[in-house]
Amino acid sequence: MKKMKKGFTLIELMIVVAIIGVLAAVAIPKFADLIRKANEAACKGQLGAVRSALSIYYGNMEGVWPSEITEMTPTYLQAIPNAKPGCLNMTRPNSNTVVYMGVGATGCTGTLDGGWWFNNGKASDGSQTGVLCVNSMKTDTKTTAVHLW
Repeated sequence: MKKMKKGFTLIELMIVVAIIGVLAAVAIPKFADLIRKANEAACKGQLGAVRSALSIYYGNMEGVWPSEITEMTPTYLQAIPNAKPGCLNMTRPNSNTVVYMGVGATGCTGTLDGGWWFNNGKASDGSQTGVLCVNSMKTDTKTTAVHLW
């Protein structure tokens, strides 16, 4: 009786390698997109946490916004969180720097290169604003400007 050799042929191995290559070509870009979306979600979460702390401060101080975000630490916010660089592509990555804008500033403008933007002054109509934004002109995965979040 003849002994049968066990194993794969070269064609079978080449087909398997080609299938793995196609799957990798599809999966790797999707994975990179998921990482960016996760960083955006983390950044939005941090923005929401600071905005919530600002609201609580505003309520406790009977309608007065803090002149600086650091006034809220550690009572309302343990520390100013870093704005994640993965979703922002900023020149100052992972920055917790706050740019302050005062009287007359109407929207999130400024250096727009990292960290947070806070308008602690009055709007042109005389009302206090207390607006907090991400200090970046970059766009997210849905092509929305990050400073408009």
